Parts: sequence; C-alpha cells; structure tokens
Amino acid sequence: MEQRRAAIYTRISEDREGAGLGVERQEADCRALAERLRWSIVSTFSDNDVSAYSGRLRHGYRNLLGALRTGQADAVLVWHTDRLHRSPKELEEYIEICQSREIPTHTVKAGPLDLATPSSRLIARQLGAYARFESEHHSDRAKRARLQAATDGRWIGGLRPFGYGADGMTVIESEAEVVRWMAAEVLAGRSLRSIAKKLNSEGTFTSTGKPWTARAVAWLLKRPRNAGLSQHQGEPIAPAKWPAIISEDTWRSVIAMLGDPSRNTTTSRARKWLLSGLAVCGKCGQPVRSTVAAWGDRRVSSYVCPDHHVRRNAEKLDEYVSMIVVERLSRPDTRDLLVPDQTGGVAALLTEDAGLRARLDELGRLFGDGVIDALQLASGTARIREQREQVTTALAAANRANVLVDVIEASDVAAAWNALDLSRKRAAIDVLLAVTILPTKRGGARRKGESTFDHESVRIDWMR
Repeated sequence: MEQRRAAIYTRISEDREGAGLGVERQEADCRALAERLRWSIVSTFSDNDVSAYSGRLRHGYRNLLGALRTGQADAVLVWHTDRLHRSPKELEEYIEICQSREIPTHTVKAGPLDLATPSSRLIARQLGAYARFESEHHSDRAKRARLQAATDGRWIGGLRPFGYGADGMTVIESEAEVVRWMAAEVLAGRSLRSIAKKLNSEGTFTSTGKPWTARAVAWLLKRPRNAGLSQHQGEPIAPAKWPAIISEDTWRSVIAMLGDPSRNTTTSRARKWLLSGLAVCGKCGQPVRSTVAAWGDRRVSSYVCPDHHVRRNAEKLDEYVSMIVVERLSRPDTRDLLVPDQTGGVAALLTEDAGLRARLDELGRLFGDGVIDALQLASGTARIREQREQVTTALAAANRANVLVDVIEASDVAAAWNALDLSRKRAAIDVLLAVTILPTKRGGARRKGESTFDHESVRIDWMR
C-alpha cells in the first residue's frame, strides 16, 4: 500500500464535561487505523464542542483544508464521514480539493471515502445529504423538546445556573443572596460594572468559576429563572417547577431598570466624575463632559461645555455638590424630596404590561384568522409597543427612589453618602437635583494659573 502523510481530523458537537474525551478517543482510533494502513501522521486537527450543522466557523477544519491545499498532508483520517461534514456546501469544497490532488480519505467506522469516480462521489453526496437530514431532524426534535420542557416548567439541563444546584432545582442560599443583592443594587442605581468589580474583589465568581463582567451580571439578572419562570427563546413562558429567588415584581423592575435608556452601563464609557453628563451649561443647555483642561501651567480635571461656554474645576464642583446633597438629606423633611407614586405602584404597572402583551397576542390571532389585514396589524402593534415603552419608563422611574433609602435612613448621612460608589451617587443626583453651570465674569483677582471656583456660578434646582 502506498505510503501517505496523513492528517487526522476529530470533532464532537457537544462536550458537556468540557474534558475533550470524545475527540481523544476519535484520535486514538484514527492512529490505530494509520498503523494498519502504514500511513505516517504529520498533523492533527480538532474541533471540540463545535457542531458541523450550526454554521459556526470550525477553525480545525479550515486548518485541515489549508494543509491539504499546501501539500502538508496528502491523506485524511477521520472517525466517521459525519465528523467531516453536515453541509453539502462543505462537502463540495472538500471534493474539489481532494479530487484535484488525489487525496484519499479513510474512516474508522465507514471505511474509505472514495472521491475518484462520479459514482463514488455520488455516494459521498448521498451520505452527506443523509447526514444533513439527520442533523435537521435532530435539531427539530430538540427544539420541540425544549419548548415542551419550558411549557411544563421543567429545566432542560446544561451548565449549573448560578443560585441553584447541579439539578437546576435546589436553591443554593448563599448564591441566592448574591442574586438578591445584585437586584437590589441595580434598583438602587448601581452600575453593572461596579457590581461585577465588587463581587470579584470578594472572591465571588460565576457558577463556572469565572470572574464577573458587566455583561455577565446583566445576563444573570435578566433571566426569568430568578422569578421562578421557565423561558423559551429568552421569553418567560410558564411558572417553573424550581423555587424563585426573587419576586416577579422585583425581577420585572430590574428588567425595566436595565432597559432604561438613561442608564449608561457600557464599561468603555464608565463615568469617572460625579456630574459628567448630568450638569448642564447655563448658556446653551448642553450636558458638560469631563476632561483635563489647562489652567495656566497646570492641567486640571474639569467640566467643559461642548461649545466651551463654561469650564469648571471638576473636583471642587463635585465636593460642593456633595456637600449640598448631604446637608439637604440631613434635614427632617428629606422624604418630601421623593417623587410621590402617581402610578399605583409597581404591581399595577406590571398588570398593565401583562394586559398589553395579551392585546399583542390577540392582534396576532386576529391577523392569522383574516379578521384584520397587515396594515391594521402593523398600526395596532406600533400603538401597543409605544404604550409598553411608557410602562417600562414608569417602572424605571418608580424604582429610582430606592437609591436614596440607604442614605436617608442612616444615622450618619455624610458617612452613608461617602460610602456609596460613584454610580449610586450619580443616580441620587439624577433623582434629587439639577445642576447648571453658569458662565462667570471675565477678569477678577486671580493668580496666574489658579483655578478658581465661584459657588454663585452654580445653580442648584431641587426636583420633586
């Protein structure tokens, strides 16, 4: 038999244990086949936990094709033909490469894959088509099974969800407390980034042992599982059989808070100063931004209007506004600053939102039955979605008062304020007051390079 320089390719679609044992066993079998064929192994390529049907890029497979094109290998060993392809498009590319270079393919389970003649290529294409059918059939069964499980409130398995045991049903109380704390902090105005930072600093990590990120915190808090709801395609679908960690009211309030466009949780644009984007210019009304500005021969962190109408020392202005806030929150009538609940409470808003969702479903049924046309469907859907956006905004507003609770009820207001992280202080400022930076008069007694601060050039308007 002709001596060949063979490349081994291995793949499994799902590696639940993450140990790569499936591809290791495939490689061992392929090496045993190489010994029988008296082929030398020049390289191995693998895609672990990657489906050939999903359409995801298979780096190992692309590298295999590269090795065949460049002549690094002139034969292929694989455990079974379906490890190579589940897509007719991929198979045609593979045939083109192997046919022109007379590259043989041998499999452990199905024998040689002959691509030399039209009839053999027909068989290969038929095998590929059947493999595609099997993948699509399996995918369809899996989708129906997931929908049925979600409808029944059952857990379909997977990685252990944070807050629950490996069975997906038993609450781990220590982790559940972390979830409740996360939800409370978001409702109090804290940023996702700072929540992740605090958890990591305390040695509390995800269920897979990885550090928290802002995105991971948001994903965890948005999952319906927390409220004892099963989900399908990201949407709550039925009461679950596992216990809830937080109430549905709290969960929906968190969803509303995270969806509030006034929140800025992008880590790359995290605020470093208290009033950046909150204080406005007294001449043009635009929000000021924080920057480093030149004051004589020194560079000072400053708030600057986009059109350069005003400029103010950021550190001094932050200290001044913080002093004003602490003084106001120390008065006996502090609770008068909170916005009275004009909405009837979170529960009423949630009930209204549920009614709007039911109306959307009814519109879909009417369109399906031919009672309304596409134009009526689009018009009605647009109106209901606008109403749902208003409810979401009201939910977020209803929870903003939570940011003040810790400070208002503290015995030492100044200490409680200083203990808040920057994101919670900013949320409090947003609730309590509006800061306007007024232009100052030019000139006046000031040493060269000195950054002055005129309290009278800052206007504070308290909000109810």
